[in-house]
Amino acid sequence: MPALSTGPGSDTGLYELLAALPAQLQPHVDSQEDLTFLWDMFGEKSLHSLVKIHEKLHYYEKQNPVPILRGAAALADDLAEELQNKPLNSEIRELLKLLSKPNVKALLSVHDTVAQKNYDPVLPPMPDDIDDDEDSVKIIRLVKNREPLGATIKKDEQTGAIIVARIMRGGAADRSGLIHVGDELREVNGISVEDKRPEEIIQILAQSQGAITFKIIPSIKEETPSKEGKMFIKALFDYDPNEDKAIPCKEAGLSFKKGDILQIMSQDDATWWQAKHEGDSNPRAGLIPSKHFQERRLALRRPEIIVQPLKVSNRKSSKMLSATAGFRRSFRLSRKDKKTNKSMYECKKSDQYDTADVPTYEEVTPYRRQSNEKYRLVVLVGPVGVGLNELKRKLLISDTQHYGVTVPHTTRARRSQESDGVEYIFISKHLFETDVQNNKFIEYGEYKNNYYGTSIDSVRSVLAKNKVCLLDVQPHTVKHLRTLEFKPYVIFIKPPSIERLRETRKNAKIISSRDDQGAAKPFTEEDFQEMIKSAQVMESQYGHLFDKIIVNDDLTVAFKELKATFDKLETETHWVPVSWLHS
Repeated sequence: MPALSTGPGSDTGLYELLAALPAQLQPHVDSQEDLTFLWDMFGEKSLHSLVKIHEKLHYYEKQNPVPILRGAAALADDLAEELQNKPLNSEIRELLKLLSKPNVKALLSVHDTVAQKNYDPVLPPMPDDIDDDEDSVKIIRLVKNREPLGATIKKDEQTGAIIVARIMRGGAADRSGLIHVGDELREVNGISVEDKRPEEIIQILAQSQGAITFKIIPSIKEETPSKEGKMFIKALFDYDPNEDKAIPCKEAGLSFKKGDILQIMSQDDATWWQAKHEGDSNPRAGLIPSKHFQERRLALRRPEIIVQPLKVSNRKSSKMLSATAGFRRSFRLSRKDKKTNKSMYECKKSDQYDTADVPTYEEVTPYRRQSNEKYRLVVLVGPVGVGLNELKRKLLISDTQHYGVTVPHTTRARRSQESDGVEYIFISKHLFETDVQNNKFIEYGEYKNNYYGTSIDSVRSVLAKNKVCLLDVQPHTVKHLRTLEFKPYVIFIKPPSIERLRETRKNAKIISSRDDQGAAKPFTEEDFQEMIKSAQVMESQYGHLFDKIIVNDDLTVAFKELKATFDKLETETHWVPVSWLHS
């Protein structure tokens, strides 16, 4: 490839160079597609504009521009005095009027102030009182703006020295490249830090304005340069550094909410990671508790880990009731039934601590479904009576070719009006129990000596038909469905306030099994209270697994929100666990 001259003496500017580059590269490009890409890239108008701005700035930087006049206000006064002695015509009158206006005089005064000031950086003089053994002392001056300096300090327990504990990535100290971890701090703005606590030094820094001068003994330990982090995590809890007593510097902390995506900038410290919000233009990182540290703290706060499935209803509503063709209500078994209602994963006994019950962070990566891929499994979660099944039914009716539901298995006898594989898949009790032992069921339960269950294969069957599978399960099952195969998107249908429930559900009914008919009965106050309580427990224990929360205050509004969520799910990029794409 020919060399391109860009050195001194070359008249070719960067703009002309980029414009000519595709033609010079043409003999070295193999395909027409690559050549087209080069022409499109180097012909981009925005790139040309940026290059022109660069060249203008570079030109003026070399010229070292200085103001033509440093005293414009005095010149204006002289001009006005000279014009007064000349015959006054309309132009002279207008000019005199302009020069006498207060805003013009103020503008000229500001010009003179700026023009007469020297903005070149001035380094402070070397102190005269440097000890002979301090031949490696550094005097550093940083200009402080509204952002923190981006460094934390600690006291060495053995020597009592104040040491730089960490440098926040992207902060002022990091960008300067002058302060490093392990440096010993001796003075701040001429004030000795000897015998001072780190909190007192932080107070001195907080009260300092403008330039801050540090006297530092550099660390002899060499730092290994680290690149900006490319690891992204999803926060599974809310965090406020101002409420964290363990954080070494509250001002350096980064607050976040459950569901926020964070970019990890440094994991050098095993206890405190450095991170920033994904997409944040501010380069400065903040401190967050590391995954291990946060898990340990939460484990100490929550010694009792709930591993039993959440019982969400005191009703015996376990029957799969057929509302419309192809639509069934997912079974729910109650506390009153005193029967089994299990997921396949409860059969796996383990004495090990399940870290999924201590939500901290989850490593994630961007994902967008390709046209040749199966649809993501959609898991709907919500308390009994919240309207989850009504929303699912409306989705099915809206497009029966696009949405589908699973066909459950049962061991009860087939009735005359039922067809095998439509309402249920009818199998023997022995085969059902064998499938349970082989972990083939997502959920299963027993009612009136008959088994009912939702199998993994029934989900695969819906997805294989190139349909979106709508699955309604108990929330404790969700974490076991979060696999590469299903890539589930979990939607929590949440009830509104109890006042709104009383108002909006006063004429509605709930499926009840207090009698043997499974009839629909009006909501009671007990139903409302249990719905609210159940939703609170679900969100508290499993909220970190929910991708979307929809409050079913009004069924029509909730359905529109649900439909819009489905449209975005199929067309937009979402953050998913990194394990799904790298398993």
